[in-house]
Amino acid sequence: MKGGQVAERRFLTLTDVGEVLNISSSQTYALVRSGELPAIQVGGRGQWRVETTVLEDYIAKAYEKTASALKADSAPSL
Repeated sequence: MKGGQVAERRFLTLTDVGEVLNISSSQTYALVRSGELPAIQVGGRGQWRVETTVLEDYIAKAYEKTASALKADSAPSL
Protein backbone atom coordinates (compact mmCIF):
# COMPACT_ATOMS: atom_id res chain seq x y z
CA MET A 1 0.00 0.00 0.00
CA LYS A 2 1.35 3.39 -0.94
CA GLY A 3 0.79 6.67 0.93
CA GLY A 4 -2.60 8.28 0.49
CA GLN A 5 -4.48 5.11 -0.48
CA VAL A 6 -6.01 4.59 2.97
CA ALA A 7 -8.64 7.31 2.48
CA GLU A 8 -9.59 5.99 -0.97
CA ARG A 9 -10.51 2.43 0.07
CA ARG A 10 -13.31 1.37 2.38
CA PHE A 11 -11.71 -1.89 3.53
CA LEU A 12 -8.09 -2.78 4.27
CA THR A 13 -6.39 -6.15 4.43
CA LEU A 14 -4.61 -7.10 7.65
CA THR A 15 -1.34 -6.53 5.80
CA ASP A 16 -2.43 -2.97 5.01
CA VAL A 17 -3.48 -2.40 8.62
CA GLY A 18 -0.11 -3.69 9.80
CA GLU A 19 1.65 -1.25 7.49
CA VAL A 20 -0.42 1.68 8.77
CA LEU A 21 0.27 0.74 12.41
CA ASN A 22 3.83 -0.36 11.67
CA ILE A 23 3.30 -3.76 13.31
CA SER A 24 3.70 -7.33 12.10
CA SER A 25 0.97 -9.38 10.46
CA SER A 26 0.77 -11.63 13.50
CA GLN A 27 0.30 -8.63 15.81
CA THR A 28 -2.46 -7.31 13.53
CA TYR A 29 -4.15 -10.72 13.50
CA ALA A 30 -3.94 -10.88 17.30
CA LEU A 31 -5.68 -7.48 17.59
CA VAL A 32 -8.50 -8.75 15.37
CA ARG A 33 -8.82 -12.16 17.06
CA SER A 34 -8.95 -10.55 20.52
CA GLY A 35 -11.74 -8.21 19.39
CA GLU A 36 -9.67 -5.13 20.15
CA LEU A 37 -9.75 -4.19 16.45
CA PRO A 38 -13.13 -5.01 14.88
CA ALA A 39 -12.96 -6.73 11.48
CA ILE A 40 -15.05 -8.87 9.14
CA GLN A 41 -14.29 -12.09 7.31
CA VAL A 42 -15.08 -12.16 3.60
CA GLY A 43 -14.86 -14.65 0.78
CA GLY A 44 -14.59 -18.41 0.71
CA ARG A 45 -11.25 -18.38 2.47
CA GLY A 46 -12.48 -16.10 5.26
CA GLN A 47 -9.96 -13.34 4.68
CA TRP A 48 -10.08 -10.55 7.23
CA ARG A 49 -10.88 -6.94 6.33
CA VAL A 50 -10.89 -3.84 8.50
CA GLU A 51 -12.99 -0.84 7.54
CA THR A 52 -10.91 2.33 7.19
CA THR A 53 -13.16 4.28 9.56
CA VAL A 54 -12.86 1.52 12.16
CA LEU A 55 -9.07 1.70 11.94
CA GLU A 56 -9.16 5.49 12.31
CA ASP A 57 -11.41 5.12 15.40
CA TYR A 58 -9.05 2.51 16.83
CA ILE A 59 -6.09 4.87 16.38
CA ALA A 60 -7.98 7.78 17.99
CA LYS A 61 -8.92 5.60 20.98
CA ALA A 62 -5.32 4.43 21.30
CA TYR A 63 -4.21 8.08 21.52
CA GLU A 64 -6.85 8.74 24.21
CA LYS A 65 -5.83 5.65 26.17
CA THR A 66 -2.16 6.63 25.98
CA ALA A 67 -2.88 10.20 27.09
CA SER A 68 -4.93 8.94 30.05
CA ALA A 69 -2.18 6.53 31.08
CA LEU A 70 0.43 9.30 30.88
CA LYS A 71 -1.73 11.60 33.03
CA ALA A 72 -2.23 8.85 35.60
CA ASP A 73 1.51 8.18 35.73
CA SER A 74 2.34 11.87 36.22
CA ALA A 75 -0.28 12.50 38.92
CA PRO A 76 1.29 13.40 42.26
CA SER A 77 1.22 10.67 44.89
CA LEU A 78 -0.69 11.36 48.09
